[in-house]
Amino acid sequence: MFEDKCLLITGGTGSFGNAVLRRFLSSAIREIRIFSRDEKKQDDQRKFYNSDKLKFYLGDVRDYSSLLGPMRGADFVFHAAALKQVPSCEFHPMEAVKTNVVGTENVLEAAIASNVRRIVCLSTDKAVYPINAMGISKALMEKVMVAKSRNLDARSTVICGTRYGNVMASRGSVIPLFVDQILAGKPITITDPNMTRFMMSLGDAVDLVLYAFEHGDNGDIFVQKAPAATIEVLAKAMVKVLDRPNHPIQIIGTRHGEKLYETLLSREERASAQDLDLYYRVPPDLRDLNYTKFFEEGETQISRSEDYNSHNTERLDVAGMIKLLNSLDYIRTVVAGRTPVNEG
Repeated sequence: MFEDKCLLITGGTGSFGNAVLRRFLSSAIREIRIFSRDEKKQDDQRKFYNSDKLKFYLGDVRDYSSLLGPMRGADFVFHAAALKQVPSCEFHPMEAVKTNVVGTENVLEAAIASNVRRIVCLSTDKAVYPINAMGISKALMEKVMVAKSRNLDARSTVICGTRYGNVMASRGSVIPLFVDQILAGKPITITDPNMTRFMMSLGDAVDLVLYAFEHGDNGDIFVQKAPAATIEVLAKAMVKVLDRPNHPIQIIGTRHGEKLYETLLSREERASAQDLDLYYRVPPDLRDLNYTKFFEEGETQISRSEDYNSHNTERLDVAGMIKLLNSLDYIRTVVAGRTPVNEG
């Protein structure tokens, strides 16, 4: 579906943007447009990939006018631009709103105005039962996405979304922090040893986005089924992978806005979700404000369902976590003694 097409990635200099580039630059795609506000990272990408297929656009999703140029002629949009760090969003919640909510509104409006064929918006498990500013802003982003999609014709523009858990070795994630601490001889700092997080690779995250591009209808949200591990298991696996079995581990306590476990599907969503083997599809609620659609016999009752979270999914032990870590290019680079380049 991407052959001879143009793909625009907002926030394209981040982890997901780089993962998409590694996947797509050797394909038959005609052009990939990178939209971000980071001039230095764009220059680094330009030099690293050295590809005529890559085009770079400076701008900010907060500025609607800066989106119109790169949107013109684009077939597909992958909206990954966001403020993602939980503690920083706690201290600057309005900045999270401006980028994650207003910025998404701008992206969708510009895409619709430019007759983009398909848009996939990136969300997070923190949007489900949100307790922090980052999660709340992403939850509202999802509502904006669904609301914008309600009256669109699939023949013109399709807007859907993906929701993912912890992406291993992505920029700002805990695995590169653990690696830095181990190599520097400093104690690994963990917040709560019993805290669980979903574990998925950047490759998994790209697969989820591609699945949404190919199968999504307006308002759909796609979730990938993923295993989880406690932070303690992850830390113990890291010291074994890097052959530092006696490396100290220090508990520092939960940071601002952190949960004990994350949820990818709420109970209400799981009641209506479609199980697609590797994924869940959460369809939008298409009732209007007159509530003319009534509950039909055979539909799943919410009371019969439970949410899907990192406590009740497949749980990895240390051996399973080591196997998953060893599948990452980032970890293989570290183990080989080379200077690690973050997975994005």
